[in-house]
Amino acid sequence: MKVFEIRNDWGLGNLGPATRPMPEPGPREVLLRLRATTLNYRDKVVVEGNYGKLAGDLPLIPLSDGVGEVVAIGSEATRFREGDRVCTTVFQAWHSGELREWMATTALGGPLDGVLCEYRALSEEALVRAPEHLSDEEAAALPCAGLTAWDAVVTQGNVKPGETVLILGTGGVALFALQFAKLSGATVIITSKSDEKLRKASTLGADHTINYVDDPEWGRTARNLAGSEGVDLVVETGGGQTLVQSLRAVRTGGRISLMGVLSGTTLDARVYHLVLRRVRLQGITLASRDDFEAMNHAIARHRLRPVIDRVFPFEDCQEAFRHLSGQHHFGKVAISMA
Repeated sequence: MKVFEIRNDWGLGNLGPATRPMPEPGPREVLLRLRATTLNYRDKVVVEGNYGKLAGDLPLIPLSDGVGEVVAIGSEATRFREGDRVCTTVFQAWHSGELREWMATTALGGPLDGVLCEYRALSEEALVRAPEHLSDEEAAALPCAGLTAWDAVVTQGNVKPGETVLILGTGGVALFALQFAKLSGATVIITSKSDEKLRKASTLGADHTINYVDDPEWGRTARNLAGSEGVDLVVETGGGQTLVQSLRAVRTGGRISLMGVLSGTTLDARVYHLVLRRVRLQGITLASRDDFEAMNHAIARHRLRPVIDRVFPFEDCQEAFRHLSGQHHFGKVAISMA
């Protein structure tokens, strides 16, 4: 079968086509014919060699988020039938409950081989049915960005109707967070450095937009937009350098769902803001397979559709990475295996 793998050394220039034997499913596995995959910031970090020991060893097939058709079933597998369309989970061993450290070592696309390939044999316990109304590319957007946003807004964020949510940026997680917050009945404030992206976010339901380049004190602006007390939840995709403004925006007793490190990995904030104002800072790292299934039920019920920026053919996967790195995209960057 055809694959793309990182060979010899890390770096996008070392991502190239290769051939591997056709996999066969084990007793509790199913064989997928991959239809589509999508890129995440994590994938870029892995390919560039900046993911440390968690990236695993070379050669490595990258990418964690995929959707595929079940074409063969192991002798003891019972969750799916041939012809079912399913999504991968990123952490293969995280089925329910809380994340444990050892589960993080079972991630597709580093350290385990990922889904930038024609076929993949995976445990039946690490797959979920794809919502029927979604295209292959839309369904492939769910495993990382969709589930992270679901956990940030719904499971851990616990957003209620009438609350105000501040979302940083217009990346894949942020746009899912916008959609989930609106489904929950919240007022949404979203930030970006691009006025064009802010206009697009408004068409998705954002109630207020802030250009953080034009308004460096965007935290205070968001607080004022939410009323004198501040926002109820911040979906923090920036990291170290944006947390100061997020703390200015959030109300006393509010929540911050932190999952991004785009602005830095070192926190630059005063701890007493968290303590005296009883702000809950929650780290977000995906969610379990059971949470994935709950999210898919909500997506199917409300006919929600992920935002896809552009679809690249399998053979142009390097160009897809370059497009992601250019940061001009609005929504998910996808690769089709058709």
